[in-house]
Amino acid sequence: MKKNQILTLTRGGIVAALYVALTYLSFLFGLSSGAIQLRLSEMLTVLPAFLPESIPGLYIGCLIANLLTGGSIYDILLGSLATLIGAIGARMLRKAHPLVIALPTVFANALIVPLVIILSAGGAHTFASFPYFAFTVGIGEFLSAGVLGAICYRAIEKNRILPKL
Repeated sequence: MKKNQILTLTRGGIVAALYVALTYLSFLFGLSSGAIQLRLSEMLTVLPAFLPESIPGLYIGCLIANLLTGGSIYDILLGSLATLIGAIGARMLRKAHPLVIALPTVFANALIVPLVIILSAGGAHTFASFPYFAFTVGIGEFLSAGVLGAICYRAIEKNRILPKL
């Protein structure tokens, strides 16, 4: 394996590990699941604007985090898919404003996670509650991916952290 391939794989692994650690921290404080979610790890979804290898890192990190925090099969599969869609969208919008870069993550989660909540509830919620969950999940995602993500983006951009790794 070439040095660049090892570096790329390592960076993706570090992103995955950070995503898991930050999700678990959010989980410990009761913020990582439910109607209103504030996963600190979602701020990392701006990383594809800098590192394409963070896309699989975010996806795998989300899969592992959802497994470790007791997510349902719907959360493990669909929640991770939402993160993957958001990461790909962030990469495609990498030259945009940081808040715009976060929009694919906000929208993907606001559309997919309410389905996860409804399907995982075992009949306790109906599809009539979709707009409510879309709104609450969207707010949490805007705060974590949008606001915290923009702060993360600016810190990376200002300090030129990633090129040094």
